[in-house]
Amino acid sequence: MAGNSTGEVFRVTTFGSSHGPALGAVIDGCPAGLELSEEDIQRELDRRRPGTSSLTTPRGERDRVEILSGVFEGKTDGTPIAGIVRNRDIDSASYSNLKSVPRPGHGDYTWRARFGHYDHRGGGRGSGRVTIGHVIGGAVAKKLIGIHGIRVKAHVVQVGDIRADRVNLKLIEKYAERNPVRCADPAAARLMEEAILEAKERGDSVGGVVEVVALGVPAGVGEPVFSKLDADLAAALMGIGAVKGVEIGMGFEVAGHHASEINDEFYISGGEIRTTTNTSGGILGGISSGMPITARIAVKPTPSISLPQRSVDLERMEETWIEIHGRHDPCICPRVVPVAEAAVAMVLADHMIRSGFIHPTDINRQKNDG
Repeated sequence: MAGNSTGEVFRVTTFGSSHGPALGAVIDGCPAGLELSEEDIQRELDRRRPGTSSLTTPRGERDRVEILSGVFEGKTDGTPIAGIVRNRDIDSASYSNLKSVPRPGHGDYTWRARFGHYDHRGGGRGSGRVTIGHVIGGAVAKKLIGIHGIRVKAHVVQVGDIRADRVNLKLIEKYAERNPVRCADPAAARLMEEAILEAKERGDSVGGVVEVVALGVPAGVGEPVFSKLDADLAAALMGIGAVKGVEIGMGFEVAGHHASEINDEFYISGGEIRTTTNTSGGILGGISSGMPITARIAVKPTPSISLPQRSVDLERMEETWIEIHGRHDPCICPRVVPVAEAAVAMVLADHMIRSGFIHPTDINRQKNDG
């Protein structure tokens, strides 16, 4: 199924399911010479790992990564990098009643309609656990673009109707990881945590918004028409299971303004071209402008809730009620943060190679060398 891969040159293919033996990713097209260790990937996986606070699913997985190929003597060798995480804490008993009864808000019914056969255990391939593959690919991408001074950071800016104040990137990097919500506004974070725990107590869940910022992306990264940088970013972010909306820069707010109000005017600073504002989110004409790239994603509430819901029994073809048991996040946003960073990093790594900023086979060479 082609939908398991992303990227044109820096290409990441993910595999595995929630209750299968393992999950992971194969990264093809990473240039040789990049210093890479399991710890580089593990740092990112630890941020995504379940069971780290009362706001996440209690599933007890350590999510230890093993690099199976593509790294020799501590550096990438230009061959496919395979990373794998084995499932340890599997409890499929809670899902036995879901075999023929699709869960509202999940892909159970649509996957069955598409493929005729569906792994109902924990959501199978449609589970949020498959984002382990995203994070493995994103960790390699972050390391690759990091040598060119590019940093990608995400944070939660809204949970339910609670919105955080706008903060700059320095504050995001300083405060977002200091609370379980991963919100860089400490006052809002406390209110968000209360809202998540209240929903959890009711057997419900709550959605929110995550913002991703990329700094240090040079001007000239991207393509002008069908592979616009913002189009590929939107596709990668929309590829995260719980995401139902993507905004680049000012997003939908542009609809309520005149061009004279929101056009990003140019000026020169230190010999470099900059813009007075950044309503475009660092991308113009599908190509990076050199300004910070910003995107926001709308994350829906976790559809697995313990409250009774209406559904249908597909074997008996009759309406029924469903109560979902098992281990689920009352709000997906905090754990989406590292996944969103990974999605953006993978797209930037791919476009940095395609646009000639990173040599496709050896990071120590320039593209116009010999």
